[in-house]
Amino acid sequence: QVQLVESGGGLVRAGDSLRLSCVASGRTSGSLVMAWFRQAPGQEREFVAYVNWRGNLTNYRSSVKGRFTISRDNAKNTMYLQMNSLKPEDTAVYYCAADFKISDSPGLFYYWGQGTQVTVSG
Repeated sequence: QVQLVESGGGLVRAGDSLRLSCVASGRTSGSLVMAWFRQAPGQEREFVAYVNWRGNLTNYRSSVKGRFTISRDNAKNTMYLQMNSLKPEDTAVYYCAADFKISDSPGLFYYWGQGTQVTVSG
């Protein structure tokens, strides 16, 4: 089992930055892949970014490339999402997810956090 707890969300203005964190506990060793997804009201949950165990393989949805950076510190069992140049369309609940395979599909991630709200005012 893997437990995930997100933090770092908040209300910011367009153009501001936020850093989200996700602390993992439980079965965190090995090939755990971690990812961020987000879900806006009335929308489906969508992929934001993932990072592999070693941190040398990442992938982003096109709309956040160049603005968001995913990283992890395995010594702290923590994954981060640095979000710069935020836009109102980035407003959503951001979820941390983990599993032992590479994927950008929410249906293929078994472990989820409770989510943290990010609101970007225009």
